[in-house]
Amino acid sequence: MIIPCIDLMDGKVVQLVQGREKALEGDSPLKMLGRFSAFPEIQVIDLNAAIGNGENSELVELLTSRARCRVGGGVRTAERARRLLDQGAYRVIVGTAAFTPALQEISAAVGAERIIVALDSKDGKIVVKGWREATAFTAEEVIGRLEPFCSGFLCTYVDREGMLQGTDLAWFRRLRAATSHEITAAGGITTIEEIRELQSMGVHAALGMAIYTGRLDLTELSNLSSARH
Repeated sequence: MIIPCIDLMDGKVVQLVQGREKALEGDSPLKMLGRFSAFPEIQVIDLNAAIGNGENSELVELLTSRARCRVGGGVRTAERARRLLDQGAYRVIVGTAAFTPALQEISAAVGAERIIVALDSKDGKIVVKGWREATAFTAEEVIGRLEPFCSGFLCTYVDREGMLQGTDLAWFRRLRAATSHEITAAGGITTIEEIRELQSMGVHAALGMAIYTGRLDLTELSNLSSARH
């Protein structure tokens, strides 16, 4: 599956480099959703909520009412996870809270099948709090321990996020070997060849910058995506 990303900040669709520097703004959220209508699922991240600087809940609710969306950003309590699901999210993405006791509470409250755990890696270590704090763990070390609390993993190679320099396929291969759960790859995916390689491993691809800059063609991507179904 190919999953286009809509990242929201201050009411706008944006693309950041490594989660920090704003590189560009997209069209309005509904226009972007229209451009992505051929894809079965959309990834929506509320960056304000992730950083702890407000939220874009009205826009999130608008998007989830129009498309099947996995939604992340600031999902640190069972209450927030439940609210996103009530707003229409198909699944919620849990990042920072996955490394706290809150994950078990969230999983118990909404069900593991509705949770995707985000494993974001920078310089080989998992990073949390909007990628601003490093932990002592590697994704390969923890992925097996987190399986009971989720139905899949969103694994972002932050070192290349937003840079259009390609991703680290070897890292995704190691992660694929470490879990039987669904894996979605993100971070630096730039070419059709990389997407095909990920698909051959049984790994989904979440795409941002390469779509927004036109590096990857949406028609070609939707054809590739539908060919897999």
